[in-house]
Amino acid sequence: MANREALRELQIRLAERLAASRTEARAASWLAFECAGQGVLVPLPTAGEIFPLSALQPVPHTQPWFMGVANLRGLLHGVVDLAAFLGLREPLQAAVLRDKLREQARLLAFNPGLDTHCAVLVDRLSGLRGAHQLRRVEDQAADPGRPRFAPALWSDAQGRSWQEIDLAALARHEQFLAIAAT
Repeated sequence: MANREALRELQIRLAERLAASRTEARAASWLAFECAGQGVLVPLPTAGEIFPLSALQPVPHTQPWFMGVANLRGLLHGVVDLAAFLGLREPLQAAVLRDKLREQARLLAFNPGLDTHCAVLVDRLSGLRGAHQLRRVEDQAADPGRPRFAPALWSDAQGRSWQEIDLAALARHEQFLAIAAT
């Protein structure tokens, strides 16, 4: 008899937790990293796997921010120096990658659901961030010149700025797709 009561109580608690989880708003969460000293947030649903910096094969006649292709789990991915694409620094040369960034730099692949074989070079991972840790900077969100892939600027409790980058929107951005050198 005691086992039936315990089982019934467990079922009731599970049903209550399931109902509560359906009604609670899901908190936004991001992967945080740095590019040329700038804090960047990527929504977790758009991020894919994180890889150590691997051998890159250069592709001739491409934009300076397009670093080449890398074999990531048996698939070729185009690799973009995100900081250079965003205009935060000059494109990195292979020697600089080996000497200065090799230990902390990572390749962040786009989520496979975005149907693009692309990865971006990030200088350093900074962990995960939740909505409760950040405050949206309202005046930046209203900037009409802001590209669609950069929907918001956030600030943390220490006053550091974090630029949100939507990889799904970036993957459709005209300039990002135009890797051929002009």
